[in-house]
Amino acid sequence: MSRKDTLGKVERVVIKIGTTSLMQGRKTISIDFMDSVAEQVRALKDEGKEVLIVTSGAIGVGLSAMKVQANPNDIPIRQAAASVGQSILMQRWADSFQRQGMIVGQILMSLDTYSDRESAINLNNTIDSLLENGVIPIFNENDAVCITEIKFGDNDTLSAIIASRTDADLLVILSDVKGLYDSDPTKNPDAKLVPEVHNVDASVRGMAGDSSTGLGTGGMRTKLDAAIICRDAGCSMIIASSKEPEIIYRAVTGDDVGTIFVSDTEISKKRRWIKAAHASGRIVIDEGAEEAVLDHKSLLPVGIKAVEGAFDKGEVVDIICNGIRIAKGITGYGSKELSSIAGKHTDELERILGRKDHKEAVLSENIVVM
Repeated sequence: MSRKDTLGKVERVVIKIGTTSLMQGRKTISIDFMDSVAEQVRALKDEGKEVLIVTSGAIGVGLSAMKVQANPNDIPIRQAAASVGQSILMQRWADSFQRQGMIVGQILMSLDTYSDRESAINLNNTIDSLLENGVIPIFNENDAVCITEIKFGDNDTLSAIIASRTDADLLVILSDVKGLYDSDPTKNPDAKLVPEVHNVDASVRGMAGDSSTGLGTGGMRTKLDAAIICRDAGCSMIIASSKEPEIIYRAVTGDDVGTIFVSDTEISKKRRWIKAAHASGRIVIDEGAEEAVLDHKSLLPVGIKAVEGAFDKGEVVDIICNGIRIAKGITGYGSKELSSIAGKHTDELERILGRKDHKEAVLSENIVVM
């Protein structure tokens, strides 16, 4: 089967551009590369495709502009650099796209904002409005204010979540390598490029190494995690080298480049959101309740052993059994109420709470098995 047949019809595509791709081996961002991206996006738009971009580089650009160096743990300096660099980076993107007769819109995200269901829905409305008006949405994590607990962690993950949230057909991750190799190409000269992956299993994960440069935050492992997020959304993903000419256009239009991760499954958008959202607390359950959850049934209070953290009704929580996170879900009760009814049978709820809204702690439709 050809790559075009494997891809199918691509109408909406997300392009993730990492720091190393933006730098192209230089000490600052490459305007030539950004101009090339804009030209390729113009060509894709002329063919009727919608394009969204996730860009890294704000911290690197900011550090360069401020003429300072910072180690990965120097959070205040890196956040200041993100603040400086983001405006410079967006101006460079705006200039490149303006030369192609297009305008861009900036969307800065953090995991706590995405974890709010209403905010996530509003995000879709904003994106749809931008695309309908011919604007190229450009995303980045809000590194100037994010703390570890509310970070996506890397833009591979962010780009996959954007692809999932927007029902994209394809995510293209530009990297400093041509794709996934069967072993580390920097150590093994006989390493072979893997052209197609259908299942990110243990053997595939064993092929992944760390980032080959010190510039980006993501390595091949984060890209494999991104592939799983895309798989759940019914979205294919391609890893390709940013150093190859016209790589974005070629990847989207079906040239046999890089590694494609083929999606042959899909879960609902609501469950995708639950899976990616930040968990506000933990519900520890017994093995009987675990069996029910894994069988796609609701979680009842009688199966709860402990409640950890403070959270309100309607927030996302981790569901834990024997120290392992087996699922995530939207809780039907707040943490205080759950603590008071943990281990209790449903006929005791009204006596304990003074009311009985429903018998389930977490409804089956609000649970996603991890």
